[in-house]
Amino acid sequence: MLPTVSPLNRRVGFWSALFSAFFSIAYIIAQLAEWAGILGSAGGPESSSTATGIVLLLTPSLFLGSAFLILMISVHHVAAPARKIFGHIAVAFATAYVVLTGLVYYVQLTFVAPRISAGRIDGIEMFLFTPFDSFLYSVDLMGYNFMSLSTLFAAQIFTGDGLPKLIRFFLFANGLLLPFLALQIYYHPLIWGGSLWAITFPGATICLALFFRRLGITTEA
Repeated sequence: MLPTVSPLNRRVGFWSALFSAFFSIAYIIAQLAEWAGILGSAGGPESSSTATGIVLLLTPSLFLGSAFLILMISVHHVAAPARKIFGHIAVAFATAYVVLTGLVYYVQLTFVAPRISAGRIDGIEMFLFTPFDSFLYSVDLMGYNFMSLSTLFAAQIFTGDGLPKLIRFFLFANGLLLPFLALQIYYHPLIWGGSLWAITFPGATICLALFFRRLGITTEA
């Protein structure tokens, strides 16, 4: 049986899950186009993005951070009392993810992309987002390590069969991507394992949107 929550918790959980799914899918489509060379890069996972690629890839990624954090807060509030500790841990790791990746994406969108577009990259080499070989790429990976940890703990909140079991599966699977994310900078082919995020994360957020949609509500505002 699904838990009962306030209408506000239900709405916030539903919309944050829906936006998380939307922004993740928008990023995935842009990433596939980037790897295919459609956005002006040389193609493949080791190529640096053009200014257009940066905008199309990182704009949805920037908004995804806030949507995911709000989603984890909403999940924490539907946890059974004995499992709220898992929700609190998930929120803590989600916060670290938002801060780290948000810093990377905002710098890329507001500082790096305009200079690449204008051909003025002298002196900003430290801030270029070069796959597997840049400071900000490592920071971004660290952020996604925290996202994986967040979903790993959030998975412990959902018990039972049916939709909660499916949510638990996707969240746990997303958490298990951690080694592929953390170690790909040492062994680049691991990025293909990490690319399963394109299945596990949208799967989890779409299922969570359905979960919040189906929740019972209390009479509280």
